[in-house]
Amino acid sequence: MAQALVDQHPANGVVNGAGGNPPPLASLFVGDLQPNVTETQLFELFRQIGPVVSVRLCLDSRTNRSLGHAYVNYSNPTDAAMALDVLNFTPIHNRPIRIMYSIHDPSISINGAANIFIKNLDKTIGNKELHEIFCSFGNILSCKVAIDAFGQSKGYGFVQFEQEEAAQNAINRLNGMLVNDKLVYEDLEFIFGKYGEITSAVVMTSEDGKSKCFGFVNFEMPDAAAQAVHELNGQKFDDKEWYVGKALKKSERELDLRGNFHLHAREAFNKHQGINLYLKNFEDNIEDDMLRELFSGFGTITSCKIMREPNGASKGFGFVSFSAPEEAARALAEMNGKLIGGKPLVVALAQDKAERKAKLQVFN
Repeated sequence: MAQALVDQHPANGVVNGAGGNPPPLASLFVGDLQPNVTETQLFELFRQIGPVVSVRLCLDSRTNRSLGHAYVNYSNPTDAAMALDVLNFTPIHNRPIRIMYSIHDPSISINGAANIFIKNLDKTIGNKELHEIFCSFGNILSCKVAIDAFGQSKGYGFVQFEQEEAAQNAINRLNGMLVNDKLVYEDLEFIFGKYGEITSAVVMTSEDGKSKCFGFVNFEMPDAAAQAVHELNGQKFDDKEWYVGKALKKSERELDLRGNFHLHAREAFNKHQGINLYLKNFEDNIEDDMLRELFSGFGTITSCKIMREPNGASKGFGFVSFSAPEEAARALAEMNGKLIGGKPLVVALAQDKAERKAKLQVFN
């Protein structure tokens, strides 16, 4: 199952006028045009909605070939809004066109919070399907799935809403939900963005597009990263506790893992010190349950295991752990040297690797 990751994108947002009320727009951008689409065809299509002031097909200055997009201007903003709603994704020469408002006024500010980025889309989802998924959250000004030179989806796209609230509602609603059987993942940029400027954020995925459940966020400033680690490490999102820490090189991770392994091994040994017995010099045919029966009379056995090779053959030693040190002491006193199957059993308190090395060095 492929995944989708939705997050706020900082570029190409929607307009907001100086007073919070944008001026009416009557100019449309028309994209995804086939090379053989003409201005006349566009004029005939868009004049069905209302009077068209002009149509300009953009051409390459050297070859005079179509660049695949055009501009259509209405005299009435209501007609432009109707064309955006009615004609968007209309096929011309078997390719759906894509319509959005054309904004050229430099006095109009851009609000990037109304533009969201969708990643890891199923390759069957196109512009129209993406529009259908998000249109229930508010008025969409632009909706596009990125495609390669062969017209195939690159697996990501953009949706630009008229209002920031609509974009935020889409993120809140779809995060952790299934969209066309595609799982929508946490918005890393939204969660981490409040700590500072983010240069990149990515969720790692496998070849089939499935999340590996880890990712990376890079900040412009080290202090921002440190603050994010301090506040987010251990926090729960969707009932899952996150680990947030400094990204390490492979050699650093391996060193850290080895250190943690030895630390946990030492803690485990200390926890069982005095209650874990080491056994050797017993017959190869002795099984775990037979060993447990031999030692059961000394107290409560918490574990009993004979160590074996990958093929199942006995390695000739094993361990028996008791619930209390005094139980292990009694077993050690009575069982060490006892004949089991004609061989004197060797019983001793179990030691960790470092301790065994230290004792060997004393005798060498």
